[in-house]
Amino acid sequence: MNYYQLPLGPLGTNCYIVSNAKKECLIIDPGEESQKIIQYVNTKQLKPLAVLLTHAHFDHIGALDEVRKAYSIPAYVHKKEANWLADASLNGSSHFLMGQSIVQQPAEKIITDEGKLSIGDFNFAIFETPGHSPGSVSYYAKEDGYLFSGDVLFKGSIGRTDLPGGSMDVLMQSIHKKILVLPEDTIILSGHGPVTLLQDEMDANPFLNGF
Repeated sequence: MNYYQLPLGPLGTNCYIVSNAKKECLIIDPGEESQKIIQYVNTKQLKPLAVLLTHAHFDHIGALDEVRKAYSIPAYVHKKEANWLADASLNGSSHFLMGQSIVQQPAEKIITDEGKLSIGDFNFAIFETPGHSPGSVSYYAKEDGYLFSGDVLFKGSIGRTDLPGGSMDVLMQSIHKKILVLPEDTIILSGHGPVTLLQDEMDANPFLNGF
C-alpha cells in the first residue's frame, strides 16, 4: 500500500490517496479543492473504490460530493456524525466560514462500531477515537504500519477539544487506549501537518507527558 499526502484548502487539511499494486485507491478526507484530488487520481490512472472520512468537520468533507460524483463511489462515516454532512451547524462551516455553508449528501456507508474494514484488497482496523469530535475514527493498516489519525494526534500536538462534542478527557483516553498501544514504528498520518512516527510522539509530544 502506498499513500500520497495532499494538503488542501486554507487550513491545509491532509487528504490521503492510498493506492495498491492494482492501481486501485481509497480517498481519505477530501477536504476541499476537488480538482486537485481528481487531477492526481486521473494522472496516476488510479481507480477509486471509496471515500473514508475520519470525521465530518467541514474542512475534511468539502470536496466529498464532487469526488463521489466523479467516480461513483461510496463514502464511509461514523454513525455519530452521519447527520453532520448535511448540517452546516454541526460540521462547523456555518461558524467558521464567512457566509458559506458546506452541505454534502448523506454517506452511503455508516460505521457503527470498531472492527475490520475491507474494501477490495485494502484492509483496515477501525478504532473509535472520539474527543476531537464524537464520531472521530482512526484507520489502522497493520500490515503497512500506517495509522490515519484524522485530527486526534499530530506531530507535536493533539486535536482541539473546544468544538461541539469535544472533550479533552475523552481525547486523551482515545490516544492512550487506542494509539499509544500500537507498535512504536507506526507511521502517523494526521489530518493536518507533517507525517510523524508514534515513537517520536511518545518521546517528544508535550501533550503526552505522563503517558
